[in-house]
Amino acid sequence: MIADRPSLVASDIDGTLIGHDERVSARTRDAVTSVVASGTPFVLATGRPPRWIHPVVDELGHAPLAVCANGAIIYDSNTGRVLSASVLDVDSLAWLSDITHEVLPGAGLAAERVGVGAHDMATSEFVRSPDYEHAWFNPDDTEVSEEAVLAASAVKLLVRVPGMSSKAMVDALKPHIGGRADVTYSTDNGLIELSAPGITKASGLAIVAERLGVAASEIVAFGDMPNDIPMLNLAGLGVAVENAHLDAKAAAREVTTTNLNHGVARVLERWWS
Repeated sequence: MIADRPSLVASDIDGTLIGHDERVSARTRDAVTSVVASGTPFVLATGRPPRWIHPVVDELGHAPLAVCANGAIIYDSNTGRVLSASVLDVDSLAWLSDITHEVLPGAGLAAERVGVGAHDMATSEFVRSPDYEHAWFNPDDTEVSEEAVLAASAVKLLVRVPGMSSKAMVDALKPHIGGRADVTYSTDNGLIELSAPGITKASGLAIVAERLGVAASEIVAFGDMPNDIPMLNLAGLGVAVENAHLDAKAAAREVTTTNLNHGVARVLERWWS
């Protein structure tokens, strides 16, 4: 537990920092501005790829470091550069594909890739197989064969089974994967995300914290879904918003108000007001 003011603040985006309208409330923006003005780093930690970070940066009025793709990418939103990336290689992707189709018949696959920046024209950053149905609107819709999805290393392999809960998908697939990949989900709408072994928001945040010279015990982190749980466990103070998944709330040391009721801001205002 944090005794004094935190030395680093990390927040998930969707369902935590923002609402369905993709807006940061004025109260939350003011709280984050106070954090940054004090010299304390504020970091985004999200399942989003770098190319989906800048609308949030515009809302915040601040360009922070970002842990993207559930910890697989460390991204500097100020310079637009990817600082590091951890990937599943093509052999791992092929193996995971075979296991997935065996355990989850009819699953569609997609891959999230990474270049040198948020928008890399030399890299097809998101590709999906014909059987993959988006769980939400996605403007980055490049349909290719499944063989092409698996043909290059990826920071995430996405698995989609419409009509099945994400939790049920994880429960079915995870026992067959062992240590070959990390598996999680950020929506319970039939979509799960596979990353390289040991890659989570916690591992990404730990890289950022080491870079900034901050101990994990000095971090306050906010989240709402199972992909946030490792980060909530890592931080000295892990906080779930009231609208969070029950597993995230159980993992948190504290539960604040909902994302629509300025939950992140209410906690930060204890130290910055």
